[in-house]
Amino acid sequence: MSGSFNNKIALVSGGTGGLGRAVSLNFLHEGATVIATYIVQEEADALRAAVGSSARLELLPLDATDEAACQNLVAGIAARHGRLDILVNTIGAYAGGKPLWETDSRIWQLMFKLNVNAGYALLRAAVPAMLKQGSGAIVNIAARAAFDHAAGASAYAASKSAALAMLDCLAQDLKGANVRANSVLPSIIDTEANRRAMPGADFSKWPKPEEIARVVLFLCSEEAALIHGAAVPVYGQT
Repeated sequence: MSGSFNNKIALVSGGTGGLGRAVSLNFLHEGATVIATYIVQEEADALRAAVGSSARLELLPLDATDEAACQNLVAGIAARHGRLDILVNTIGAYAGGKPLWETDSRIWQLMFKLNVNAGYALLRAAVPAMLKQGSGAIVNIAARAAFDHAAGASAYAASKSAALAMLDCLAQDLKGANVRANSVLPSIIDTEANRRAMPGADFSKWPKPEEIARVVLFLCSEEAALIHGAAVPVYGQT
């Protein structure tokens, strides 16, 4: 797919994190202009250092649970670039380890805030811009937990199931509009944070961020023009 995203404008929310960084780097390698949002300044600095002074990378701080901030972000992209071709939402979080009746309501709310509400706010801002231009590709990162509901993960699984349902409904809403929406469902991703959290696990069986990023790029490419409303599992060997 070398150069297949030349002149495309891609918004990668959470674009400096474990998976988001790989997605951002792959889009840049394929010629896209990437707007990567971040919360952690050190992650943004590291991505800038890795890329250098490339004008095709824009790094912008964003609280994606703030609907007004998301609207302003997309309006700014439209003003600077005239269009928004791709949205990849990699924002999410995990908390678990307790049965439902011991799960604090703050954890429940946090899972929905990061795994559902952030995606909703970004979609509500980005979809009208894509409809106006008559084209677009959307990928939301859900999780295997949307289908595989393990003990001790009620808040996380419920939020990822909701995120998947949200994208399924969006895909139905977008039928015939030339704007495609799909979900990607990773299992445990091989990131530094996950390795620290589970030091005894077999990391070799976890999907790598770069591997998942290639799936994301495919779904955003013209080669995937027929794929709409899909939930693509990327479980590796787990």
